[in-house]
Amino acid sequence: MAQPDSKKIFFENLSGAGKAIAVLTSGGDAQGMNAAVRAVVRMGLYVGAKVYFIHEGYQGMVDGGDNIREATWESVSSMLQVGGTVIGSARCKEFRTHEGRLKAAHNLVQRGITNLCVIGGDGSLTGANLFREEWSGLLTELVEQGLIEEDAIQKYSALHIVGMVGSIDNDFCGTDMTIGTDSALHRIIEVVDAIMTTAQSHQRTFVLEVMGRHCGYLALVSALACGADWVLIPEMPPEDGWEEKMCQKLSANRAGMKRLNIIIVAEGAIDHSNKPITTDYIKNLVVKCLGFDTRVTILGHVQRGGTPSAFDRILASRMGVEAVLALLETTANTPACVVSLCGNQSVRLPLMECVQMTQEVQKAMDQKRFEEAVKLRGRSFENNLKTYKLLAHRKPETELPTSNFNVAVLNVGAPAAGMNAAVRSAVRVGISEGHKMFAVSDGFEGFYKGQIKEIKWADVGGWTGQGGSLLGTKRTLPAKHVDKIAEQMRMHNINALLVIGGFEAFESLLQLYEARATYEEFCIPMCMLPATISNNVPGTDLSIGADTALNAIVETCDRIKQSASGTKRRVFIIETMGGYCGYLASVGGLAAGADAAYIFEEPFDIRDLQANVEHLTEKMKTSIQRGLVLRNENCNDNYTTDFIYQLYSEEGRGVFDSRKNVLGHMQQGGAPSPFDRNFGTKISAKAMQWITKKLTETFRQDEGRVFANTEDSCCLLGMRRRALVFQPVVQLKGETDFVHRIPKEQWWLKLRPLMKILAKYKTSYDVSDSGQLEHVVRNRPKESDASVAM
Repeated sequence: MAQPDSKKIFFENLSGAGKAIAVLTSGGDAQGMNAAVRAVVRMGLYVGAKVYFIHEGYQGMVDGGDNIREATWESVSSMLQVGGTVIGSARCKEFRTHEGRLKAAHNLVQRGITNLCVIGGDGSLTGANLFREEWSGLLTELVEQGLIEEDAIQKYSALHIVGMVGSIDNDFCGTDMTIGTDSALHRIIEVVDAIMTTAQSHQRTFVLEVMGRHCGYLALVSALACGADWVLIPEMPPEDGWEEKMCQKLSANRAGMKRLNIIIVAEGAIDHSNKPITTDYIKNLVVKCLGFDTRVTILGHVQRGGTPSAFDRILASRMGVEAVLALLETTANTPACVVSLCGNQSVRLPLMECVQMTQEVQKAMDQKRFEEAVKLRGRSFENNLKTYKLLAHRKPETELPTSNFNVAVLNVGAPAAGMNAAVRSAVRVGISEGHKMFAVSDGFEGFYKGQIKEIKWADVGGWTGQGGSLLGTKRTLPAKHVDKIAEQMRMHNINALLVIGGFEAFESLLQLYEARATYEEFCIPMCMLPATISNNVPGTDLSIGADTALNAIVETCDRIKQSASGTKRRVFIIETMGGYCGYLASVGGLAAGADAAYIFEEPFDIRDLQANVEHLTEKMKTSIQRGLVLRNENCNDNYTTDFIYQLYSEEGRGVFDSRKNVLGHMQQGGAPSPFDRNFGTKISAKAMQWITKKLTETFRQDEGRVFANTEDSCCLLGMRRRALVFQPVVQLKGETDFVHRIPKEQWWLKLRPLMKILAKYKTSYDVSDSGQLEHVVRNRPKESDASVAM
C-alpha cells in the first residue's frame, strides 16, 4: 500500500539539531548490543544530533571524564560483527544511591545531554526511569551546590529516556525477542548438534544446562529446536513423580532404536516445592534407574559469546533507528518508553508497564501460580510451551483420538533449511490429532508416480537439525499430471494435504484449487507453509529457510571483510541468490553492513553505480578500510556481477581495489538456524490443527467423506506484520507478480533506507510503521502466535 507523503520524513526535515544523545550498555552483555550502538550513533549523526558514548554503563556516567566521549561516524565502523559490547558494561552500586545519580546528572548537564538511549535488562531500564523522574530535583540540587548555572534548569528541564532490551534470556515482557537471544540460541544449538554426534556414537545420554535463572526461554526453544527428550524450566515445574516418567520416556526412546537422549535444563529449574533441580541430580537419577552412560555439559558463558546472528544484527539495527526517532519525537510529558518487537513490527511501549509485568512474572512464580506466570511471559512463550508438549510427549495409542482421516505431507520446489523440522512437527501433531500421516517423496513428481507411504512418530526422530529436504523435493507442478495425482489420492484415500515449499508450492496449490471443478479428489482441506530461502512467496513476511540463508551470507561477508584486514583498501562485490527477489541482498546487506545492495525491485542505472563508486571513494579517503556491495542475481540483465566488479575496479583505481564473490548454493545448504527450526515447527503445528478443524467441519456424515470446495479451505499460512494468518491462495493471486515470481508489495523494502542511512547516504525514510506509544495489555493480537520475526 502506498503511504501518504506526510508520513515520510526526509533528511532535510529530520531535525535533531541542537540535541545531544548518549548511548550506554548496562547489565549483562548480549550479542547485538554493538549493532544497536552503531545504529543509534549513525542515525543520531544523520539527523544532526551530537552523539556520545558512555563507557562502562552507569559506572561511566557516574565517573564522567573520559568515560563520556563524543562519537563519530568512523568510531562505530567494524563493530557490527563483534559480540559483547565494545563500549563496556558494568554493575554500578553507586548509581543506586542518590549521590551517585547526582554525579551522573552533573556529568550529563556539563555536556548538554538530555537524551539517553539505554541498552540493558529490566534493572538497567528501571534505574534509567528513576533517574528521569528525579532529574529536575537533581538539577535544583546542582544549582544549590553551585555546580551548574541557574539557567541550566530551564535549558535542560527534562531527561528523555528510550530503552532497548539487551538480554540473552528473553525475560522482558512486552517484546517477542530481546537483543542477544537469537545469538545465544545459535551457540546452544551449535553445541547440541556437536554433542549429538558423539552421543550417537556411544549411545549416551547428555544433560545440558543452559542459562536462564528466572526464565526458561532458552531451554524451551533449544529443546524445540533440537527435539530434546525432556526439558526442565522454572515456569513449568514438573509434576510429582516426574523422575519415573522421565526415565520411562528415555527408556522407551532407546527401545525405539534411538541411540541417544538429550535432556535440557534451565539453570533456574525448580520442582513444585521450589527446590532446585540440578544437572547432577538428573545424571545420578538416569544412571541409577536406567544404567545409561550419562554426561553433563554446562554451557555457561559460551552462550553470551561469539558473533551476533543475522537476526540480532537486523533487530538491533531496526531498534536503534527506532530509538532515535522516539527520542526526536518525545516531549516533556512523554513517559520513558522501550522499543519492542511484536511479530514483525517494532512498537513503543511504556517502559514501566513492561518492567511491572516482568516483575509480576517473578511474583507469580514465587507464589507457585505457574500457569499465570506462563501467560504473563507472553503469547510467544506460551505457544512455544504448547508446541513442545504436543511434539515431545507421545500419548499411548489408547488415549489418541481416532479420526480415520489420512493426511499427506510433501515438499515442493527448492530445498530450504527448516523443511524437515516442519515435516516432523506435522507428522507428530497429525498423529496426536488421531490422523494417519502419509509422506510423499519428491514433491508432485513422486505423488503422480505413487511414491506415497505412511510415516510414523519414530520415523521423524532427529529431523529438526537436518538441512535440505529428507522427503526429497522437485519443482514439478501438478497441472500436467493432475489426473494421475487424483488417482493416487483416491487409492490412498487422502483427505487433506500439507504442502511445504516456495513459489512452486504456491502455484501448485492454485492449480489444485482450480482442478476442484474437474476432480472431486481435490475438494479437501489444503494448506501451504512458505519455505524458501528467497522469501518471495506472497502472503507472508517470512519463509522457512530464509534466516539460515541470511546467516550463511552474513558469516561469509564477515570472513571476506576480515580477509582485507591489514591490506590496502578494498571493496568486495558479492552476488546473492533470490531469483528476482532482493530480500537476501537487502536484508543481508543491512546485517553485514553493506554500502550498497542492487536489487530488481529498485531499478538502477549507470548514474547510480557511478554515485555509489564516488560515495565509497570519499569514505575510503577517511579511515574506512573495506567496502561491501551486494548484488541480487537477477537484479539487472546488463549490469552483471562481472560488469559491476570491473566498473568498481576501474573507477576506484588509486583509492581501492576490488574483489568479487558469487555465494551460490552454499546459501541453501547447512543445518537450519534455531529461528528456522522453531518457526517451521510452530507454523507446521498450527497448520495441522487448522487441517483437523477443517476436516471436522467439511466431513459429510451422510456420505462418509470429506468435501471442501470453498476458498477458505485452500490456504497459505503466513506471518503478516504481527500475526500468523491463514489466507486463501486464490485471494493472493492479485498480490502476485507471476512473471518475476515475487509479491507486488514487499515489507522489507522499507528496511532499505536503513541500510543506506547506516552507510552514510542521504535518503528519505518512511516512518509510517514507526510506533505510536501503545500499552502492554493490548500489544498482542489474538492470532499473534509467531515467536519471533524480522
